[in-house]
Amino acid sequence: MFYNFCKDFLLFIAIHLQVTRLKCGGFIFALRLNHTISDVFGLYRFLSTVGELARGAEIPFVLPVWQRHLLNARDPPHVSYAHHEYDNIPSTNETLIPLDNMVQRSIFFGPAEISALRRRLSPHLRHCTTFELLTACIWRCRTIAISPGPDEEVRIMCIINGRGVFNPPLPTGYYGNASAIPVAISVAGNLCKQPLDYALELVMKTKYEVTEDYIKSVADLMVIRGRPHFAVVQTYIVSDVTHLGLEDIEYGWGKAVYSGPAKGGVGVILGLTSFYIPFKNKKGERGIIVPICLPANAMKVFVKEFQTMVRREDEDIAPGVARKSSISIGRTRL
Repeated sequence: MFYNFCKDFLLFIAIHLQVTRLKCGGFIFALRLNHTISDVFGLYRFLSTVGELARGAEIPFVLPVWQRHLLNARDPPHVSYAHHEYDNIPSTNETLIPLDNMVQRSIFFGPAEISALRRRLSPHLRHCTTFELLTACIWRCRTIAISPGPDEEVRIMCIINGRGVFNPPLPTGYYGNASAIPVAISVAGNLCKQPLDYALELVMKTKYEVTEDYIKSVADLMVIRGRPHFAVVQTYIVSDVTHLGLEDIEYGWGKAVYSGPAKGGVGVILGLTSFYIPFKNKKGERGIIVPICLPANAMKVFVKEFQTMVRREDEDIAPGVARKSSISIGRTRL
């Protein structure tokens, strides 16, 4: 039963699955997801079920639910939002990041870094979520690093789980793609020069646009415009998987040391996407690690800007000196 369930389910949600055994006795369980069929929340449901059955369960605790009609376009379809995430933006040499000499770094946001960022905010904004705070920080640092023209538009898309906005809610076992990707837009000059408040307010406004009607409007847009691709020019995409629980899934050998993408900027376009992943560093601090992929020169600027933003007011750190708790030591060339 376990084998048949996995085989049948993989035909629907995955392109490739691979298990690599390590000499130390551990293993890497890797899966490539087909986003047209499922999202990361559906992937979590599948992996949880694999873990349950591997540990001896007879049937899954939550049965999978197909019911794709729940997110069908309305009849007649009616687009009720601007949906700038699907704008048709022409690309020029000035609006594309050079993909040669790309490097990887993992940025760690622990309690000290998050507290330092909150202190930079106006008092009325300090109630923001950690996701909103990190997104504003990374968007600003990344824009400074890639150095677009001051009048050029830059964008950040936030992958938002839409399951909770439906009334009644989608079934618990629904594993289809129910995510939205609203976009915040700014000219680069404002984003780089204004305080962190500016980027944060744009991110917060964008995040809370996602409602049931918003997601239905996306479905209608797909029908009317023939499934357009989202805009990628001067766009950065972030996805928060810290509350998903991937690190708690067990297959019978204990919990995972790390659960998330192996690299930053995965996908067809390098550097386009980053994930927020729960992580415990060597000091035992629990926080969030964000893999980043940028050209080597831009990465140096990103790291310097990030270090400046998370520096405590009482710290005396010379320019360019890394905070070891914030930036991973290793760097991998693609």
